Amino acid sequence: APCGLAGATIVHPGAAAAARRWPADRFAALVRALTLRGHRVVVTGGPEDDALVERVACDAGSAAGRTDVAELAALVASARLVVSGDTGVAHLASAFARPSVTLFGPTPPAEWGPPAAGRHRVLWPAPPGYRGDPHATTVDPVLASIDVEAVVRAAHRAGAANRPTVPDR
Repeated sequence: APCGLAGATIVHPGAAAAARRWPADRFAALVRALTLRGHRVVVTGGPEDDALVERVACDAGSAAGRTDVAELAALVASARLVVSGDTGVAHLASAFARPSVTLFGPTPPAEWGPPAAGRHRVLWPAPPGYRGDPHATTVDPVLASIDVEAVVRAAHRAGAANRPTVPDR
């Protein structure tokens, strides 16, 4: 991982399409909530996400536009937790078996979600049979319906599922 960032909680607010982008104010509230709970949060994004990351990062660190793909992968591989929308960063968390919370909107997680494992949490409060437009120019209504506290709870559960157990002596 880039120097000093191993073990951080990664929050990645960007997505290629607006339909898959959870609102920036909620990501900012999430960063504050996780920081208050003892997470060392680093907000990531590409160069095109600079303004978004600036709005989200609050007092957290920012690696937006400062990591190439290999460095981003190394950061995710060493993360305590990864929180993102349905993006490539979520797939990296799955590939590296890092605890994750992935927020879904227009696309069912059965198609692109992480494997069913305790360390991965999926938030998708969609009605049965729902399918949105992944290329829409506004946030998907299912994604927009996810509140910050639900993400905080999912983050706690994802982290708890990944803690090593120590046998009683």
